[in-house]
Amino acid sequence: MNKTLLIKFSFFLLITVSCSKETIEKPNIVLIVADDLGWSDLSYMGSTYYETPNIDKLSKSGMTFYNGYASAANCAPSRATMFSGKYHTEHGIYTVKNSDRGKRKTRKIIPIVTKSNLDLDFFVIPEMLKDLGYVNGHFGKWHLGDIGFHPENSGFDVNIGGNKHGGPGGYFSPYKYTNMDDGPKGEYLTDRIGDEVVNFIENNTENNFFAYVPFFSVHTPIQSKPDYQKKYRNKNSNEYHNRADYAGMIQSLDENVGKIIDKIDELNLSENTLIIFTSDNGGIRAISNQYPLRAGKGSYYEGGIKVPLIFSWKGKIDAESKSYERVSNLDFYPTIKKLVGYNKQIDLDGEDISPILNGKKFSERELYFHFPVYLEAYNVHKDNGTDPLFRTRPGTVVIKDNWKLHHYYEDNKFELYNLEKDISESTNLADINVEKKDELLSKLNDWRKTRNAPIPSKLNAYYDQKYVDSLMFLINKNYISGKVNNNE
Repeated sequence: MNKTLLIKFSFFLLITVSCSKETIEKPNIVLIVADDLGWSDLSYMGSTYYETPNIDKLSKSGMTFYNGYASAANCAPSRATMFSGKYHTEHGIYTVKNSDRGKRKTRKIIPIVTKSNLDLDFFVIPEMLKDLGYVNGHFGKWHLGDIGFHPENSGFDVNIGGNKHGGPGGYFSPYKYTNMDDGPKGEYLTDRIGDEVVNFIENNTENNFFAYVPFFSVHTPIQSKPDYQKKYRNKNSNEYHNRADYAGMIQSLDENVGKIIDKIDELNLSENTLIIFTSDNGGIRAISNQYPLRAGKGSYYEGGIKVPLIFSWKGKIDAESKSYERVSNLDFYPTIKKLVGYNKQIDLDGEDISPILNGKKFSERELYFHFPVYLEAYNVHKDNGTDPLFRTRPGTVVIKDNWKLHHYYEDNKFELYNLEKDISESTNLADINVEKKDELLSKLNDWRKTRNAPIPSKLNAYYDQKYVDSLMFLINKNYISGKVNNNE
């Protein structure tokens, strides 16, 4: 072989080895998304009633974000933003089913119409990973559409459980609304999902894999294994965490997170696997009170959007590290894109948070939550939302540093909170700190203009103030208790 050919061959060999090394170093990714799990519903977050030793272990193994947010206060819009990396103004999914939720006579304005399907034109996370040769598996709740937009059409090689439905209909086999074969009678759905993920990992040890694990749990119906429920009935509770059936569901969720982590450890994949754990939105306040956070699922107070969030990757993310940066599931896509080395241009709205994982901080950023629709109350006495009739009314929220501004459209109402001093959003400073309100409003207006955000303004001819006043009187006098049938 002459010198020129030897040099060319050596260069080719170097490139080949380099590319092989790059492929090997791309992490496997396990993205675990619990459904309706609240910010405080974990023992590592201080709960003395719920037991989550495996998720606690995951928290200790990597970085725990104490100011992690879902991009929306309910499931479909949160998942659509997470998967597309785009704000809701881009994909148009604002809520589940219809946007005119609640009694017609209690809505002052006509909300923006929501979409139900994430458009196939969006290049979503699994499709990006598919481009890099990943084998992708979906295990659990999909809820991003029915007309063509299924996991199989969105970059997934395996789909266990995913379809148009937002809830499972029941947690014991035979299953009702899940895209999977029934197991033995009485099989518990959360256990089944965990087993399917373990099998997928075992079958792909030689591949780069992406396991998306959106557990149905702890979404309603609240159904625990009977022996777990009995266990928590006999355990001391408190005014915030006290439902034995819900606690049993959390235990099953935790056990199956542990099952996945243990399999990764057993197969010596820990140093090449990024694990992300979070929830799609806040917990239902009438089921599990997220004190000191205000409200819960469906509300844009902190209880509806602040969620558990953990990033773990052995050898790459320091164990027992903590972050108080405000980040969102909107940031997952650009972060994963960076970590896997995908170099093609994708227009994404979130931030790459990998510098935070390496101990650095953001210089400045805002989080925006646009929700131009209605969500009716779950429980008029317990929700603690915008008012007893609604978890939220149409509005937009911006968070910058420790300040949060709500803008509600019906009455052009503003609420300003200092989250560092008032995490419960109990003292509205909008009329006291006008300078800060105007500063955040300017940011909000610029964002809405840039995004061409749809703003509802047309009045609802059926609105009846006297009817609303009578309802409020009955609620305040406790003549109406619990859930109000608000769907019309």
